Amino acid sequence: MRYQISGKQIDVGDALTTHVKTELGGVMEKYSQRPTDATVIFSRNAHEMICDAVVHLSTGLNVQAKGASTEIYAAFEQCKERMDKQLRRYKRRLKDHHKDRVEPVAFEQAGMYVLAADEDDEESPENGLQPVIIAEMETRVPTLSVGEAVMQMELAGSPLLVFRNEKHGGVNVVHRRDDGNVGWIDPRNLV
Repeated sequence: MRYQISGKQIDVGDALTTHVKTELGGVMEKYSQRPTDATVIFSRNAHEMICDAVVHLSTGLNVQAKGASTEIYAAFEQCKERMDKQLRRYKRRLKDHHKDRVEPVAFEQAGMYVLAADEDDEESPENGLQPVIIAEMETRVPTLSVGEAVMQMELAGSPLLVFRNEKHGGVNVVHRRDDGNVGWIDPRNLV
C-alpha cells in the first residue's frame, strides 16, 4: 500500500510516520481489504490536532475518517478507531447482504461546477443574471448497486453520492435526509 502522510504547518516526524503505517496497515489487514493507497493529513485547529485519513480500496470504494484531540497520536488513534468501525460495518454488510464484487467498480468522468452564492438580490436569476462559476473540475461517477452506493456514501462521510445504477445504467443519487434516513433518487421512476 502506498502511504502519503503529511502535515499542514506541522512537522510529521519519522516516529509518527512509522506508527501510522504500522497501525493503518494492521486495520486493513484485519479486515482483509486490498487497499491501494492511503492519504493521512495532520493539521491544527486552535489547540486541537486533527487527523484526516482517506484509504482507497481496490474495489473502487473509499474509506474516510477524521479524529481530533489535543495530542497528535490521540487524534490519529481516534481516526483509526473510526475507520476500523466503518470497515467492520462494511465487511458485515458485504457478508450478510451482498456477494463479493469480482471486478472493480467502473468509473466515468463527469463535469462538476461550484457556483458562487447570490449575496444581493440584484443578481437573482429573475433579473436575467447568472451566478459566477467559481471552480470547474472533473469528478468520477462510479457504477454501483444502490446498496453499495449507500455504503460508499457512509464510508466517505459525504451527504450525497451521484452514481450510475448497475441494473439499468441510469444516473441515480443517494443522500442523507434531515431526519437521518437515506433517500434514493431514481429519475426513471419519476415519469
